[in-house]
Amino acid sequence: MEEVEQRVARSFEAQGLMQTLGAQLVLVGDGEVHIALPFSRRLSQQHGFIHAGAITSIVDNACGYAALTKAPQGCEIVSVEFKINFLRPALGDRFLAVGKVHNAGKSLTICTGEVRAFYGEGPSCKVVAVMQATMMTVQHPII
Repeated sequence: MEEVEQRVARSFEAQGLMQTLGAQLVLVGDGEVHIALPFSRRLSQQHGFIHAGAITSIVDNACGYAALTKAPQGCEIVSVEFKINFLRPALGDRFLAVGKVHNAGKSLTICTGEVRAFYGEGPSCKVVAVMQATMMTVQHPII
């Protein structure tokens, strides 16, 4: 599993968007990945909560990297399709995107994701978004 964690971490670190957002990879498990995002006014929309684009980006990545934990060596993952539902405004001090694999096929992997909003340091949170995602396993290098 350590090799898979390193593979995911290297890929995550190469993503300029995650660096721009200030997102951090916090957990890589077998078929599950967590990505944290601190609140930032730079990522807010006009009403003061985190923009849907930022929320979508971190949960898409969490699902994609969860799929990568199931992909064969030498392969990469790309998003094919996703559907996201926003349940409430993304208000909080920090956010956690959780991506989980539900079925890993030869070429398509089905994942679900959710984004949790946290206030303060406690464990209490509210789910602000849920995602259903289809990821495709492709040979590396991607052209």
